[in-house]
Amino acid sequence: MAFTSDIEIARAAKKRPIGEIGAKLGIGADDLVPYGHDKAKIGQPFIDSLADRPNGKLILVTAVNPTPAGEGKTTTTVGLGDGLSAIGKKAAICIREASLGPCFGMKGGAAGGGYAQVVPMEDMNLHFTGDFHAITSAHNLLSAMIDNHIYWGNELGIDTRRVTWRRVMDMNDRALRQITTSLGGVANGFPREAGFDITVASEVMACLCLASSLADLQDRLGAIIVAYTRDRTPVYARDIKADGAMTVLLKDAMQPNLVQTLENNPAFVHGGPFANIAHGCNSVIATTTALKLADYVVTEAGFGADLGAEKFMNIKCRKAGLAPDCVVLVATVRAMKMNGGVKKADLGAENVDAVQAGCANLGRHLENLRGFGVPVVVAINHFAGDTEAEIAAVQDFIAGQGAEAILCKHWANGSDGTRDLAAKVVATIEAGGADFAPLYPDEMGLADKIDTICRRIYRADGAQMDSKIRAQLKQWEDQGHGHLPVCMAKTQYSFSTDPEARGAPTGFTIPVREVRLSAGAGFVVAICGEIMTMPGLPRVPSAEAIGLNDAGDIEGLF
Repeated sequence: MAFTSDIEIARAAKKRPIGEIGAKLGIGADDLVPYGHDKAKIGQPFIDSLADRPNGKLILVTAVNPTPAGEGKTTTTVGLGDGLSAIGKKAAICIREASLGPCFGMKGGAAGGGYAQVVPMEDMNLHFTGDFHAITSAHNLLSAMIDNHIYWGNELGIDTRRVTWRRVMDMNDRALRQITTSLGGVANGFPREAGFDITVASEVMACLCLASSLADLQDRLGAIIVAYTRDRTPVYARDIKADGAMTVLLKDAMQPNLVQTLENNPAFVHGGPFANIAHGCNSVIATTTALKLADYVVTEAGFGADLGAEKFMNIKCRKAGLAPDCVVLVATVRAMKMNGGVKKADLGAENVDAVQAGCANLGRHLENLRGFGVPVVVAINHFAGDTEAEIAAVQDFIAGQGAEAILCKHWANGSDGTRDLAAKVVATIEAGGADFAPLYPDEMGLADKIDTICRRIYRADGAQMDSKIRAQLKQWEDQGHGHLPVCMAKTQYSFSTDPEARGAPTGFTIPVREVRLSAGAGFVVAICGEIMTMPGLPRVPSAEAIGLNDAGDIEGLF
């Protein structure tokens, strides 16, 4: 049988007009702002009108640590949403928008895959409704206004050595990580060191994804610390008078996007912070809107449960007052093999021993998630080469942990491949037992919060922080920021900071090389190991294979 690519499947989809998709959730035509025939934004007045409605049930989809073998977390999120609809439940999914960096780099898109996709796939993976461009523009407007303030006399007394606000772009470009600006003479300003991050790492992205309204967004933007004076007094975006104009640029981007799955079920796609360098969840406003409109809402958090799920619980749920009713933990036989020591080239051969060895990674994630007081169902995302013995090895391991692993074939069969998972999730929720609690209290010190995550989630011997970093954390506590949660920036490939240390490593520490205060977003970022907030392209980037065919259709996206 000939292989059909994701983009070919998406292009053949029988999409319904976006008004029909909105009607499934009770959204009227006048409450949608269409972007063509197959995507729309949801108007703020309609969102405001939902405030008194009860919430549906919230399901988080997360995964084991990613490997080159693939896990399919977003695919499973889409498949579960379709599966819930197929068994007669009113369901919606909430996922993030795709960054151009990974699309043209090595990871690919963020619309799912096979017959469990969100469409329009090409639009979603490229410019979509322009949200990322608006975030980039708002961020860089603030950058320009900081330098302009300094140029015209520096009334606030900004120490140009202590400007903390970097620029952003939504592309992987390692050459921009560290730069010098304002060269070329007096007319160009005062030279200083600066740099770029990728847009998904922008604090503006985090502010938009955590804000509950435009007013809340402007408050958060105004609270961004952009620099310090010589006596270490913080300078805020509101001091630069940038918060109003930034909010204007983000006015439309703040509204959630509505699209559809291949099976014409509603999907909210909004916001896009990475989980390895940011908080890794779609927007609060999209999730809370979906919860008012559907009985079951399926959302995902980026990368493995040690990053995305931890931040979903400790940052997003804490800030938005949310509590998940069930967690779905995605694993694949192939990923278990790689965690068990098998090389990618050898994954095709049956190796039950490697699967059993690799299940240590799955088991640690399962135990961690249970520590948040939420019931967990394991989903085995099926690949064609998986053998019955290998699948049984994963199921037996999970049964030994007092849980159940459901085999899912949504990539090949759509909702027909996730009916069992959907039924198990519904039964788990109806049985109750969820008693959600974050990992640490607000009043715990910042250094202790970092150390707690390192010990309880990564199973490290602790966090390694020098005296300068500890003094910085203490200073932020003295300035009133000690109640903030922590956002760990760390490699997604391992519990440790060594991307090659797969499985369930022990006997390591987590080196924290830098901390950043995101006062507007409302968290402190701890940058660990060698992780970069501006990724680079691989030796052979995906961009080399992307182009237009003779019919003008896009090829090479995945």
